[in-house]
Amino acid sequence: MKSRERVLKAFKKMPGLPDRVPVQFDLCRQLADHFGKQLGIPVHYTENPYEDVTYRISANELRVAMGSDVVITGASVSDDYTIVKDANGTWLNEYKMRMRQGDIYVEVVEYPLAHAETKADIETFQFPDPDAPGRYRDAEALVKKYKNDYLIIGDIEVTIFSLAHQLAGMEKLLVDMMMETEYVMPLFEACAEYQTQVGLRLIEKGVDAIWFGDDFGTQTSLILPPETFREQLKPLYKRMIDRFKEAKPDIIPILHCDGAVAELLDDIREMGFEIFNPVQPGVPGHLPHDMKERFGEKFAFWGAIDQQDLLPNATDEELENDIIEKISILGKGGGYMIAPAHILQNDISPERVLKFIELCKKHGCYK
Repeated sequence: MKSRERVLKAFKKMPGLPDRVPVQFDLCRQLADHFGKQLGIPVHYTENPYEDVTYRISANELRVAMGSDVVITGASVSDDYTIVKDANGTWLNEYKMRMRQGDIYVEVVEYPLAHAETKADIETFQFPDPDAPGRYRDAEALVKKYKNDYLIIGDIEVTIFSLAHQLAGMEKLLVDMMMETEYVMPLFEACAEYQTQVGLRLIEKGVDAIWFGDDFGTQTSLILPPETFREQLKPLYKRMIDRFKEAKPDIIPILHCDGAVAELLDDIREMGFEIFNPVQPGVPGHLPHDMKERFGEKFAFWGAIDQQDLLPNATDEELENDIIEKISILGKGGGYMIAPAHILQNDISPERVLKFIELCKKHGCYK
């Protein structure tokens, strides 16, 4: 069975069960460079306007060679953009956020909308040009190369809420949401419109799914009250999905949402999302049995393997037992693509990455 058919069956877009649970994983730069050198496969990086998304949409040639069942692409930085670092090693990205490289991820150190108060502040802010030269060169090439054999996912992560708080600052945005400050809804609407335009261009290039990404949860609870989410954000996501469905009726909407967000999953389905990722393990409400019993008819699941502690620190036997559990529960009757809950970082050894892939395939077959 080709990977494309395997994923479509797992995502309940084709009748019947796949031959096995499909596998997906992301690699940080250090791991990608290591495996690229080891396997003799040149690693191509698609630099995204928001830097951490780069590792979602890069190294596809390497990842499929290693066993990934999907190809993930997205917008690139413009041909006209170059990083110019100051004396402190910081730089402005295309959103005009001032960035600094942290220990693992890049960090925003200055927010371009830190002083926003009014609708006019948002109207005068310039988002990156969704049609800038070079923006979709890699996406077009990947679709052309892999469309017949792999499901192609178009990534617009850092979509509305996450993009807004990276522009204004999390504390400021949350306070202003509660205060219903004038700029908040115009900012959300502007973020939604920008990412809608990017998503529509990816659909034009031929992607099969659109992957949204916004985190509404912490390790223990929601970041914001459910009623605030429903009033201020829920309609915008539904409108985006409606526009994508109008452009391509069989497009598959996927939401990446970290944290303990089980309380919002009915709303997330009502918005139109069909795949829930990453099913973050170890947080309230996310036990595999609970997820499958409560939401298995509403979503297919993608993720569920802990990369914070299990993958870097557990024994091979503990990892194997967890993989068996997730596949046997979330994969029962279909509806599951196994993956780490986030990008694999360099605290995970190359040997453990290979063991993860091996075990997923060993235990993923349907009898």
